[in-house]
Amino acid sequence: MAAGPVSIALLVSLLWLAVVAWLIARAFGQRNALPILAPIESRREVSGNAPSVAIIVPARDEAHNIAPCVRSLLAQRYPPDRVRFVVVDDDSSDDTARIVATLAAEDARLALVRAPPLPPGWKGKVHACCVGVAAAGRPDWLCFLDADMRAAPALLASAVEAARTGGLDLLTLAPRQRLETFAERLILPCGLIALGFSQDLVSIQAPESDEVVATGQFMLLKREPYEQAGGFAAVRAEICEDVEIARLLKRRGHRVLMQDGTRLLETRMYTGWRTLWPGFAKNLIVMAGGPARTLALAIAAVALGWAAVLVPAYDASACLAGARGACVALVPALLASCAAFALHIAASAHFGIPWAYGLIFPLGYTVGAMIAVDSVRWRAIGRVRWKGRTYLNEPRE
Repeated sequence: MAAGPVSIALLVSLLWLAVVAWLIARAFGQRNALPILAPIESRREVSGNAPSVAIIVPARDEAHNIAPCVRSLLAQRYPPDRVRFVVVDDDSSDDTARIVATLAAEDARLALVRAPPLPPGWKGKVHACCVGVAAAGRPDWLCFLDADMRAAPALLASAVEAARTGGLDLLTLAPRQRLETFAERLILPCGLIALGFSQDLVSIQAPESDEVVATGQFMLLKREPYEQAGGFAAVRAEICEDVEIARLLKRRGHRVLMQDGTRLLETRMYTGWRTLWPGFAKNLIVMAGGPARTLALAIAAVALGWAAVLVPAYDASACLAGARGACVALVPALLASCAAFALHIAASAHFGIPWAYGLIFPLGYTVGAMIAVDSVRWRAIGRVRWKGRTYLNEPRE
């Protein structure tokens, strides 16, 4: 082999090693970007002057989720006279409403509210949240929780305490992910890793930043700032209403923070390809920062994912063909690729799935890139489909 190709191979291998080293350093730098929400084990710590809280659960066709979700909420170790629960049935076609009505008959703190028909220009979840707020009275705090959440008994007390002591107006929690099917185990870790690497969470979380990181899976808001900002009605046309209301509050000078809620909150977001693909596609373009950044992230993820296989494979084949320089290039290539695989194996352990999923991460990024392209396509044609509804993109007011 000529000196030129060998030199290029060594350069590519060293560049690959540098990229992996940077990514791992970034991963370590961001590992504490989300403060861990510690559980409060004693009701005594919040019973003295506990603020009133309304927990609102918007639910559309959640018959498989709603009972364990609501039961976990009713079991909260929080002063019973300071909390109430509102489940909003968003025109479900299954037994969601019937299940909630049965539970409400057993606990007076739980109310079932049926959302009226969806007004023009509104997204379903935003509308359901607004209906829930109207039925909740005037509590000190509003807590929005998705129906696929499972809450530990100390969740509410711990979240309220963290928000109060931290001077927060909005606390949002990242739950522990429960992954069961091949689709979930292949895509969720890769998607969360890619989004994590593409965002500087430390700077985003800083009070002086205009940007936010947020999830609507759990949002605890102080009622007065929420109302002053116009509430969810102010973001009624948004698919990613969680990010938009968090951004709205932060840009009005309110304190917004995401914390790691994995010790107190668990979810199974999707149940396979049928729900995972549209679920990611509807949100990814917003989470990634727009069409251009979404496509750039998809291309980078696929390129880096397959580089872990192709760079050492090329060097190894050239080395076996007798090119000594390629044998030298193989060393940094293998170091980088082994580190990349080790990172994804560690991620598999973190998510509680078999370690072998860490060996097929290039496939995960490839399918994830296809979902990203679909996300951009949906927005380009002006239609987003979710839970039996098709939304038209509408300009913001």
